[in-house]
Amino acid sequence: MIDVKSDSEINRIQEELQNKGVKYCMGTYVDIHGIPKGKVVPISHLHHMAHGSELYTGYALDGLGQAPNDDEIASVPDLDHVIQLPWQPEVAWMPADNTLYGEPYMLNTRVLLKSVLEQAKDMGFGMNLGIEAEVFLLKKNEDGSLVPQDPNDKLKKPCYDTQSFLSNFSWLDRMATSINDLGWGLYSFDHEDANGQFEFDFNYADAVTSCDRFTFLKMMAKEYAKQEGLLATFMPKPFSNKTGNGAHFNMSLYDLDTKENLFQCKPTDDPHGLGLTELGYQFIAGVLKHGPALCAVFAPTVNSYKRLVRQGDMPYFTWAPVFNSYGSNNRTNSVRVPMGGGRCESRNADGATNPYLACALVLAAGLEGIREKLDPGKPQETNLYELTEEEREARGIGFLPRTLDEAITAFESDPFVEEVLGKELRAEFIRYKREEWNEYHRSVSEWEIERYSHLF
Repeated sequence: MIDVKSDSEINRIQEELQNKGVKYCMGTYVDIHGIPKGKVVPISHLHHMAHGSELYTGYALDGLGQAPNDDEIASVPDLDHVIQLPWQPEVAWMPADNTLYGEPYMLNTRVLLKSVLEQAKDMGFGMNLGIEAEVFLLKKNEDGSLVPQDPNDKLKKPCYDTQSFLSNFSWLDRMATSINDLGWGLYSFDHEDANGQFEFDFNYADAVTSCDRFTFLKMMAKEYAKQEGLLATFMPKPFSNKTGNGAHFNMSLYDLDTKENLFQCKPTDDPHGLGLTELGYQFIAGVLKHGPALCAVFAPTVNSYKRLVRQGDMPYFTWAPVFNSYGSNNRTNSVRVPMGGGRCESRNADGATNPYLACALVLAAGLEGIREKLDPGKPQETNLYELTEEEREARGIGFLPRTLDEAITAFESDPFVEEVLGKELRAEFIRYKREEWNEYHRSVSEWEIERYSHLF
């Protein structure tokens, strides 16, 4: 599960990096929030780092389950996934896995994902994943408020607006060029549905690679924005009256031997006409079975649930999924089968998700659906936003959690979560998220002051 290269392989990689001008190696893992952490060593020290020389006090990090008296954890860089920083080529970024006493440390979410992938492997499956990256490019006013950097980006429906796209060309060009130069296969980028919001779409890859790329992309977007005096944020809902940042997970399983997409079939061979195999429907059924619990890791912040509303302060529907349901190209479902079939898309994932944690849980849920041959029922093809409560209940469509508190309660009450994460990681996630919710509840917002200070 954790690959330590031979000395000859490390020598080869070290020489290749040195020839490219690399001086430093950044071994990076993520905490429970998906935030990168790590140490930097001179490239001459790569041999030592590759064998787990760099130690960390786990208690100094969020969600790694350690106390002040515990032994240190180590990190082992994954040398198959090295990325040379496009903006600082002297540095090579290396996603890393944690170990304790030389064994995989299961509270590391990248290690967890690899363990669930091993379960898929035992069933003959690999997982492909594509993550849609939505991000706001903002500037800070003197009063501290955040606004789109283009003052003319004011359309009520700015989606696909070419003028605002061109007004942000410098940052967009640096992002697009880097994504392509890294070999990720950028195939589209555009102005998204909110003022100051953009989306980058690049080729899917195996699950670990896609999670690594999403983690790196967030760091890269922020760095390029900072160099222009701006802020790139993946915050789920920075503005109450604008669409939020999603990070939709596009998923399929493939045959490990033939590499064939096991979700793909002709629409005419699918009784529902979506171009999805029985295996794909079973996977979706597993995801829906655990949909409320999964929402806690797809949408892991207080702010996430200000995105997951039908309309809110917006003059039109938000596109955000609020129902635990599936359908074809119908974006009012939480799980969508895009046109052409062959994959399913979890739409409640947002920019705050830890991709490794979310991917591990959703894959495990899908595998359960396959093992138990679950049936998700008929796809929902109507605009679910417009259903009455009676119509919704008649169809058996439930809501996803509407607050972080509801999501954590669902997460805590689903035995499946402990089966996948283990007791310690489950407890860590619940503890951090309960603290976040309680801290939020204790805070007094500007809205409250404005509403109540002169009323009472």
